[in-house]
Amino acid sequence: MIQRFLADEGGATAVEYGLMALVVAVIAIVAMTDFGESGAGKYDYITAAVTTATSGS
Repeated sequence: MIQRFLADEGGATAVEYGLMALVVAVIAIVAMTDFGESGAGKYDYITAAVTTATSGS
């Protein structure tokens, strides 16, 4: 019974999947944060250009 418990690798597999999910989540958060900052600057630029174009007439 104890040998079977020690040979069981089901928990190790769950931990590996958990670590992979954590790495994917961290990469996604970093990518979204970076894109969010650069996207906000582009949005502000477009807003200013549209405002200038529409108020000039």
